[in-house]
Amino acid sequence: MKILKADQIRSWDQFTMEHEPVASIDLMERAAAKCFEWLSDNGWFVHSFGIFCGKGNNGGDGLAIARMLAGRGSKVSVYILEFGHKGTDDFQTNLAKLHLYPSVDIHFIQDENNFHSLSQDTVIIDALFGSGLTRPLEGITAKLVDHINDSGCTIITIDVPSGMSVDLSSKGNKIVKANYTLSFQCYKLGFLVAENTAFIGDVIILDIGLLPEFLPTIGTNLELIDNSIVRSIYKPRNRFAHKGNFGHAMIVAGSYGKIGAAVLSAKACLRSGVGLLTCFVPKCAYDILQTAVSEAMVMTDSNSSIITRIEDDDVLKYDSIGIGPGLGTASETRTAFKELLSIYKKPIVIDADALNGMSMEKTLPSLPLGTILTPHPKEFERLFGECKNDFERIEKGLHYAKQLNCLIVLKGHHSFIATPSGKGYFNNTGNAGMATAGSGDVLTGMITGLLAQDYSSEEASMLAVYLHGSAGDIAAKEISQEAMIAGDIIDSIGKAFKQLET
Repeated sequence: MKILKADQIRSWDQFTMEHEPVASIDLMERAAAKCFEWLSDNGWFVHSFGIFCGKGNNGGDGLAIARMLAGRGSKVSVYILEFGHKGTDDFQTNLAKLHLYPSVDIHFIQDENNFHSLSQDTVIIDALFGSGLTRPLEGITAKLVDHINDSGCTIITIDVPSGMSVDLSSKGNKIVKANYTLSFQCYKLGFLVAENTAFIGDVIILDIGLLPEFLPTIGTNLELIDNSIVRSIYKPRNRFAHKGNFGHAMIVAGSYGKIGAAVLSAKACLRSGVGLLTCFVPKCAYDILQTAVSEAMVMTDSNSSIITRIEDDDVLKYDSIGIGPGLGTASETRTAFKELLSIYKKPIVIDADALNGMSMEKTLPSLPLGTILTPHPKEFERLFGECKNDFERIEKGLHYAKQLNCLIVLKGHHSFIATPSGKGYFNNTGNAGMATAGSGDVLTGMITGLLAQDYSSEEASMLAVYLHGSAGDIAAKEISQEAMIAGDIIDSIGKAFKQLET
């Protein structure tokens, strides 16, 4: 699913109006009807409604929703932000229609004296400003947003929370704090970044029938990984296959006191379907790995506590290598990692302390083509410098993916995959229960296992983050987000694969 900018979405509206054809007022009616239908389906009609409207087309949506609610007997009050000028043509048309419903109380807000108290049973619908907003709110508008946020009411926003930009950072701006965001046709970038979490609530994308023929005509470098993309990547097994068909992976992980990270990564690698797995660990981990992951082969360093040298007669035999979970950043370990980079020329999955070790060097190393870095935000900043906001972090990720000719999987609720080609992908599976120790080690193992099975670096990254999040969603349903641990994600990988088969 393409992620479009605000001007591209307006172009999609225009394309639909010209080629369906449909009048703009009728397209607005269609959008309002979809919002009304969602309110009906989710049991909101038992409440009274306070609808806050600007005088643009977002406000026009709000007026149309108000009319539909009044038509079915709901108690509705409308509050219009008044600056002494007419609204858009479609706003004015819907205002005239609303005047035919005398049960609707219409109030005009010119200053703070026009603010009205709202009972907490009232549902607020925010239709002040849509995705076309290009500047921070100020003055009476900013004070109105504070009034809405302080009301204690449930807030449902139309298109985008008022005050939030969909294309740029709105950090520090006045923004409506919605419980639900009803947006149209496709995800916006602003919905996928952590800095907007407090404002967007649950995002619901409503299909208002914009013509799909428009999408091939528009260029965008950002996409949402959805089920259709993942199904096109996934390779079901040939029934005559044997373990040699599914690759031999190596996991380099662990240090004294952090062997659990190696265990989690190894188990996840195996659950991802790899044919063979060798774990290279410090000597103290031998018994643990042989017991906890009996399906894996184990090789050890001569050192009992850390990895000092990856001693393997033929490291080139591995189809993929994952390195970093629980590794530590001792100078000997960092030297061993650099030696591996000088020898092994296939893609490597680099995570955790391997990333931290890279950040301790004066310059970033030359990486094998297609290497996959999997930092969380702090690891990312150690490598590439501090970022003022999430939007800058995304741009920086795309920049360094191209410069280093690698993929960067920036972990988060909507994990972001930056590719050397300049394309970026957001994942749409997963939940807050996955914010637990070892979850990243699981992802490293999964990417390494899929990479060994002849998936490209891009395919392995996309499939792994999707399955990782899907497994987390399955685990959350079964045992709750709060109780989830990394091992529960591993235990649900099989069910995540099963969902791809149905």
